[in-house]
Amino acid sequence: MLTTIRGGLDPLMVKYNESLSLDRAFYAQDIAGSIAYARANQGAGILSADEFQKIEEGLQAVLREWKDGAFVVKSDVDERLWLRDELRELENCVVNLLHVFISRAKSELDPIMPGYTHLQRAQPIRWSHWLLNYGFFFAQDLQRLQGLIPRVNRLPLGCGALSGNVFGIDREAMAKELGFDGLCWNSMNAVSDRDFLVETMQWAAMLMTHISRISEDLIIYSSQEFGFVTLSDAYSTGSSIMPQKKVGTKPPTAQIQRVAHKIF
Repeated sequence: MLTTIRGGLDPLMVKYNESLSLDRAFYAQDIAGSIAYARANQGAGILSADEFQKIEEGLQAVLREWKDGAFVVKSDVDERLWLRDELRELENCVVNLLHVFISRAKSELDPIMPGYTHLQRAQPIRWSHWLLNYGFFFAQDLQRLQGLIPRVNRLPLGCGALSGNVFGIDREAMAKELGFDGLCWNSMNAVSDRDFLVETMQWAAMLMTHISRISEDLIIYSSQEFGFVTLSDAYSTGSSIMPQKKVGTKPPTAQIQRVAHKIF
């Protein structure tokens, strides 16, 4: 005979199971998804126009409280909606970075520098050639990101906990309202799928590897032994105990970026 042990959660379990401190990032997307779902329920005849209006007004009030830092989290979030917005922002960042590489390569076409293999001088190259070397790395990152976003940007809302729902809501209308490219068609797949999160991490790891590589080159090329580049004082600091070290010789910004890929 099975015995059920009743009582409250152990404090250790509460702490282990807690995710609200991380989920806070999703508040705007979660509220937008809730409004869209309520609107779909109105369209299906489950909610009246007055009920929907009250729900929307309440959620808009919650949104304002969130922005003011006065709201206590008590709800789930939409990972896809938040991740889609973040990836689009990253897409803009990569595009802007590529514009910088192209602009600098065009305006700095003439400078010649040594090309290295195994940290030994091998053949002369143009500085612009070195720049576009990394430009192509980041262009490939952009292509991978643009292939990833449509797989992230599919609406799971309306799939329920496992087998969908019987309310007859218009999922395509919700997808249009929230800016999704399409739907998650299988409810079981939708609620269990985490591939889009893993794929995002894979993409981010590749991006940070390329950032790490160019940062390492800049650290070397800005040293007194090489002296090919001088980094702006706005992005460099000197040593606290070795004043002979020129600002930019050991750029902390590049040092941080070189190892930041370890966060993945």
